[in-house]
Amino acid sequence: MRRADFCHETPDGKIQCDLCCHFCRILPGRSGICKVRRNIAGSLFSLNFGAVVTASADPVEKKPLHHFMPGSTTWSFGAPGCNFTCANSQNWQNSQATPDGLSIPVTPPETVVADALRAGCRSISCTSTEPTIYAEYALEVLKLARDSGLGTIWVSNGYLSPLCLDTIMPWVDAINVDLKSMDDAFYRRNCGARLEPVLDNLRRISRSGMHLEVTTLLIPGQSDHPSMIERMTGFIADELGRGVPWHIIPFRPGISRKMQEIAASSRESIETAWEIGRKAGLFFIYSGEGHSDTVCPRCGRTAIQRHPRIFGTTVVSVDTEGGCPSCHASLSIKM
Repeated sequence: MRRADFCHETPDGKIQCDLCCHFCRILPGRSGICKVRRNIAGSLFSLNFGAVVTASADPVEKKPLHHFMPGSTTWSFGAPGCNFTCANSQNWQNSQATPDGLSIPVTPPETVVADALRAGCRSISCTSTEPTIYAEYALEVLKLARDSGLGTIWVSNGYLSPLCLDTIMPWVDAINVDLKSMDDAFYRRNCGARLEPVLDNLRRISRSGMHLEVTTLLIPGQSDHPSMIERMTGFIADELGRGVPWHIIPFRPGISRKMQEIAASSRESIETAWEIGRKAGLFFIYSGEGHSDTVCPRCGRTAIQRHPRIFGTTVVSVDTEGGCPSCHASLSIKM
């Protein structure tokens, strides 16, 4: 636990958390929506600072990032808590946990970086839960990682406050944002949040120069309707860029928190989403089997081959600038 940044006192004696777009106004003795930022005697504290609950070396493609350091490993870490309450959460044991109920030793930021270097990783990923709600700790780790020559990754639901986004931007090389739907009602019902702040942040990230990839989980009957997918892929193509990679993730009920009664995503729904994305003009769409390789959108040459079941990656034909060596088209790849 440490005193939190990203907050201010309000005229009515509450503490407003300025870390995410909930902007919780917290009374003494109470916590915000994320459950890990608490007003203690008039000061806001981060309860999960250094409380690392997951740490491992992963293929960077698992984030998923297909155009950032392809074929490399990244050191993934996360702390408990989340600012969303997703019914489909597959990591709910950590994302909905609070340090009060867990006995977690503090891991110094230096240890995270040392572990990444020892494992031979090329980057560090703030992931597992939602890095926004452990931003103070994540920032200390990212700054040390940058000094050590490691790439820096942020895997997020995109609900950062403008202040938080401004603060992390200089220290993050690549970000994957989970764009869950284009329906505000879905965000309110399933996540306890709103859509527009996520779209605003995606627009800002796309203009920042930070490497961006987008992920969407297709939940049957809730986030897989073709008309919604058309709006989503149109938004990505028109406002973020046709070269932004889009990852289609199939829903699997066996590991979700509450949606056990919903069937798994069908192959037909995944293929439909892929076709809609292609029609919208997206260059790089990934959906696992059948749509996992990176292909040059101009000449059709395969640049990167992938084997999703084992997260195997082979860089076939990419130049040092991350483009196609045959026709010199941009592939939006950062090697």
